[in-house]
Amino acid sequence: MTNNMREYLKELIVTLVIAFVLSMVLRTWIIEGRSVPTGSMLPTIQLKDRLLVNKLVYHFKDPQRGDIMVFRPPDQIGATDDFVKRLIAVPGDKVEIKKGQLYINDKVQPESYLTAAMNYEFGPVVVPANSYFVMGDNRNNSFDSHLWGAWLTRDHLIGKAFCIYWPLDHVQALKR
Repeated sequence: MTNNMREYLKELIVTLVIAFVLSMVLRTWIIEGRSVPTGSMLPTIQLKDRLLVNKLVYHFKDPQRGDIMVFRPPDQIGATDDFVKRLIAVPGDKVEIKKGQLYINDKVQPESYLTAAMNYEFGPVVVPANSYFVMGDNRNNSFDSHLWGAWLTRDHLIGKAFCIYWPLDHVQALKR
């Protein structure tokens, strides 16, 4: 093996190691791709869509009503896979569902992303400190806060989903 070939292989290995380390750092702490395994967020997110998740954002600012979040579900519900849901209420908010409509702090919430009214009643409940109330956009077919009997706490948040990147015909930024 010539010296040129050895130098080339050495540079190639160093480049591959650096690329691997950088990709692991990005995936672990900054941005991650996720696949959506259920239809609980229809019509906003389709089954098998792939999302990009900002894993840094909630270290610098509080989650906002309407954010689409990825999180580990509350321990009490016994689920092991991460969930994707929309943030509906933040600490201190009063939540109620009646006559097919969502009320936050006694005000009806406009939810243009829904395709069907909720066919159940819920609450009223007040979201405790350090906790969140989340729901899927496919409200009548979503296992979410209104069914859990447990609160989603801040330590379970993974990040904010900010865009669909696959399949190509679904590419879009996710909005509140």
